[in-house]
Amino acid sequence: MPTIQTLISAMHQTDHSLLDKMNIQTDAVVVNQCDRDEIERFTYKGHQILWLSLKERGVGLSRNTALMRATADIVLFADEDVCYEDAYDQKILQEFARHPTTDFMVFSITRVAKGKTTQVRRITHPSRRLHWFNVLRYGTVCFAVKRESLVKANLYFHLLFGGGTPHGSGEDSIFITHALRHGLEVRSSQVNIAQVLDEHSTWFKGYTEKYWFDKGVLFEYLFGKWAYPLGLVLLLKNRFQTKDLGLKNSFKNMLRGIKHGL
Repeated sequence: MPTIQTLISAMHQTDHSLLDKMNIQTDAVVVNQCDRDEIERFTYKGHQILWLSLKERGVGLSRNTALMRATADIVLFADEDVCYEDAYDQKILQEFARHPTTDFMVFSITRVAKGKTTQVRRITHPSRRLHWFNVLRYGTVCFAVKRESLVKANLYFHLLFGGGTPHGSGEDSIFITHALRHGLEVRSSQVNIAQVLDEHSTWFKGYTEKYWFDKGVLFEYLFGKWAYPLGLVLLLKNRFQTKDLGLKNSFKNMLRGIKHGL
């Protein structure tokens, strides 16, 4: 039977209680970005845990640190605000067994905000292949991937996008689009594997000038000459996000980001 590891990015953890909070039911690699350097190996409920406390910052770096030390057949990515469903490992294995040619599976998750559960990335359509035009909506917490496929494609997370980097988000979009460009088969699944606690974000400060500038940088990196029209499509489809700055100013800041690039 294939093996699974949960790769967890966390910050300033002082003990191992996070494993209980997240309902971890697989082997795991935890990267705890904090103010000390320490490596721990221990057994938790029969599962092997590698716990790395490191003086480093950046979510992309954290995920890469965990990924480079992963050993399982299938890896999934998590932050400390995730709480997994019971038997999430079996649900993931069953979906990969149903679709043996799939390299990269995107699962449903739910968000819990102030005790109220709302769907955040609920996949309502039957399982299907995903392509570049419909993968940008999914975050890393939805991803489960065959590790060997990542190794063969030499895929890692970009270090200039995401929390703790110059550009506050987008590392997940880059990761999944690069997977497609390297020929990995990416598929969605209706199966819900986790809840995400809607807590304070370390990077999202609202739909500000910086937010739209970073979107422009991201779109230029992903789409090159197509960044302008695709950026406009994004704004028109999500007009509610422009209510603070207005559509014109939001697009103006996105254009600044596109022109700036990396």
